[in-house]
Amino acid sequence: MEKSCTLLIHFDKGTPAIANEIKEALEGNDVAAKIDAMKKAIMLLLNGETLPQLFITIVRYVLPSEDHTVQKLLLLYLEIIEKTDTKGRVLPEMILICQNLRNNLQHPNEYIRGVTLRFLCRLNETEIIEPLIPSVLQNLEHRHQFIRRNAILAVMSIYKLPQGEQLLVDAPDMIEKVLSTEQDPSAKRNAFLMLFTCAQDRAINYLLTHVDRVSDWGELLQMVVLELIRKVCRTNRAEKGKYIKIIISLLNAPPTAVIYECASTLVSLSSAPTAIRAAANTYCQLLLSQSDNNVKLIVLDRLNELKSSHRDIMVDLIMDVLRSLSSPNLDIRRKTLDIVLELITPRNINEVVLMLKKEVVKTQSGELEKNGEYRQMLIQAIHSCAIKFPEVASTVVHLLMDFLGDSNVASAIDVVVFVREIIETNPKLRVSIITRLLDTFYQIRAARVCSCALWIIGEYCLSLSEVESGIATIKQCLGELPFYSVSEEGEGTDASKKTPQANSITVSSRRPAILADGTYATQSAASETAFSAPTVVQGSLASGNLRSLLLTGDFFLGAVVACTLTKLVLRLQEVQPSKVEVNKATTQALLIIVSMLQLGQSSVLPHPIDNDSNDRIVLCIRLLCNTGDDIRKIWLQSCRQSFVKMLSEKQLRETEELKAKAQVSHAQPDDLIDFYHLKSRKGMSQLELEDEVQDDLKRATGEFVNDTDDANKLNRILQLTGFSDPVYAEAYVTVHHYDIVLDITVINRTKETLQNLCLELATMGDLKLVERPQNYTLAPESSKQIKANIKVSSTETGVIFGNIVYETSNVHERTVVVLNDIHIDIMDYISPAVCTDAAFRTMWAEFEWENKVAVNTVIQDEKEFLEHIIKSTNMKCLTPVSALDDECGFLAANLYAKSVFGEDALVNLSIEKQADGKLSGYIRIRSKTQGIALSLGDKITLKQKGGN
Repeated sequence: MEKSCTLLIHFDKGTPAIANEIKEALEGNDVAAKIDAMKKAIMLLLNGETLPQLFITIVRYVLPSEDHTVQKLLLLYLEIIEKTDTKGRVLPEMILICQNLRNNLQHPNEYIRGVTLRFLCRLNETEIIEPLIPSVLQNLEHRHQFIRRNAILAVMSIYKLPQGEQLLVDAPDMIEKVLSTEQDPSAKRNAFLMLFTCAQDRAINYLLTHVDRVSDWGELLQMVVLELIRKVCRTNRAEKGKYIKIIISLLNAPPTAVIYECASTLVSLSSAPTAIRAAANTYCQLLLSQSDNNVKLIVLDRLNELKSSHRDIMVDLIMDVLRSLSSPNLDIRRKTLDIVLELITPRNINEVVLMLKKEVVKTQSGELEKNGEYRQMLIQAIHSCAIKFPEVASTVVHLLMDFLGDSNVASAIDVVVFVREIIETNPKLRVSIITRLLDTFYQIRAARVCSCALWIIGEYCLSLSEVESGIATIKQCLGELPFYSVSEEGEGTDASKKTPQANSITVSSRRPAILADGTYATQSAASETAFSAPTVVQGSLASGNLRSLLLTGDFFLGAVVACTLTKLVLRLQEVQPSKVEVNKATTQALLIIVSMLQLGQSSVLPHPIDNDSNDRIVLCIRLLCNTGDDIRKIWLQSCRQSFVKMLSEKQLRETEELKAKAQVSHAQPDDLIDFYHLKSRKGMSQLELEDEVQDDLKRATGEFVNDTDDANKLNRILQLTGFSDPVYAEAYVTVHHYDIVLDITVINRTKETLQNLCLELATMGDLKLVERPQNYTLAPESSKQIKANIKVSSTETGVIFGNIVYETSNVHERTVVVLNDIHIDIMDYISPAVCTDAAFRTMWAEFEWENKVAVNTVIQDEKEFLEHIIKSTNMKCLTPVSALDDECGFLAANLYAKSVFGEDALVNLSIEKQADGKLSGYIRIRSKTQGIALSLGDKITLKQKGGN
């Protein structure tokens, strides 16, 4: 039978030691060789070797040694050797070591005594321990604290043995006396731990007797006191009031570990506002005082838990939490902002936004490498604040617009999206935002930011001056026309056959241009400057950002420019009384649009214009030449209406999610009603009263009710053997994030006693067994509950398989019953999550593992199939419901989930309905790790047909 191991040492299997060599080294007089031989012997024993011939050698040659290292290794050797026979009786040769242990316990050297006492803590054989007890008890009064603290631990471990109470009848009395006189903090802690473990009433009595001095005790003892309080309050909730006072008094203790444990204990035991506020304040102090990032992250997790259950109290501490933004670590900053954004109220919004603005300004001056990412996080946080509380938008929008030209494109996109939303939701800010946007437009360098900014200009320039300024700004950023000269096209055509030649491009004369090599060139009006490659021509420093992007071949942006000019001209027709000015603006816009079309169709650029952009630009030309009222209405009104609808849907979705989160479980109709006001209040402090009230509230709202689904429990029971097998086994599988617990019931269905019955399990995938199997004896028709713990290290479908092996008195050979495989479902590890469209696209581009699953289903409705996949994969659909409305025979949706290990799972579903009514298409899964992509693919393949 394999036993639990108390010692783990790395063993190099490449060079195994030979028993004879070890024996020779032990018999010699060289101490260094003896030490080396003992180490080799211990390693071999730990790896399954028995080495029975070494015992007598060690007794003869190692036992008498005075070397401390040899004595320590001897004790390790004695710890791991087999000390009993097959029937559990102590081997007779073990008597030889008893005298040696007694001598060690009375040894003049403190180290030898101490390590021997520590060795006794791991000894389970009563026959060996019994003659040593008087020597152990003598050491309780030794002058040296190292010996006293180990003697107390030895007494505790002996007392915990099955016959321990007979061996040491008055152990709790002795330890209680030691506790009252002991001065060493570590020995005192061990004594209190012994009482806590073996005589809990005495420990409680000691604690309550010395309650005024708890804050002066050492850190180790205070930690054990907190553990005792947690245990007592779990079993007897009625008495927790007096213990909470002790915890609150310990909150002012100097050791940070004690403070943290106090706060955690308070939160777990009490819901009283005073207690929760004290715990939250403690967490905030730790957040600021600790320099270790891991500690800060753990404390932020605790604050996040408090935020969920005690939001009102956390709201008052929002500025304390925000101070942790001073840490340069991005994870800490991200967690802090996530917590703060859910604690914003009308009372604190101005303070929070002011703090966030200061942080944004700091990112400009600092030279930290992650400043861009941090700025993006801050912009998103401010955006969120401004959507919840529109009145603060005016204070931040102009500051953020300075970052439209940010080198961090993601940050600039966040700013322009924020501006687009604010300009619609805050009509009062429209004029100032448009004016500022037109002033800063030339700074924008990213095509996606330019596109969004152009849409804002086209939609929200309403007055005559704004429309004219909008057209002028676009013209200035495009520079002088044409984009290339006619002579150059011929050169470009030749260049496609020969080596590339220099092309000349007319550029704006008002500012210097950037040449291909990065140098500046100043030119007079309408002059031509030679560039080696038109594709890399940058526009002028401040006025040519649109020109630069167009000359790199970005014709999607060209189409956006054409649409914006068209909208502005259409609006000019409504606000400009002078027809001459309108016609002038129309012809200028047509000239710009036609020039972009010519540039796209010329051979100057290596890639011609794409068909979509070409069609869009041609539509703009037709529209400007001939505009009907219906078309005008679509261009000037419908776009804005669609945007308003998108914003309202987003708000509705967020409101629904908040409502879903706010729903709490309710009490059962037949639950006991506890009338708090009829209770006796005699001798109760304010804190105890608060605690009682909160407990009653929890009962009333059903928070104490365990609402686990019994039907779901039954689904987790798996049959492992057949009904006709001599041994029947079934397992109840519980998944706790990183652990899987198998609760296996084994039933002996025969009329015979099954001996040495052993459950042997093995795993496939990222699963690891924690314990070694044990042997059991099963009486006829009796049952046994066996627990097996398995560690999980990644989100991957794993398999557990194994056998039940047993012996009977009639048959000498072992019988093997093969068990059914247990498949660990990936669904236990992933949960629906939400991310922004931009984050989804970024992850989709970055993740290297893709699994493409062809759609093969009997379901004929696209939406029904999408719902089926969402339900089967436990994912969240990121595509809004409005985008999935209407029947068009085609559906594309993005799904997202997150695993308990922090892994992201992305799914894109693209399906279309064929002429015969069947669905076809693909489901693409992407993730950072291979396991989750493959496991999700297998799950979808299994479930997509519409089965359960």
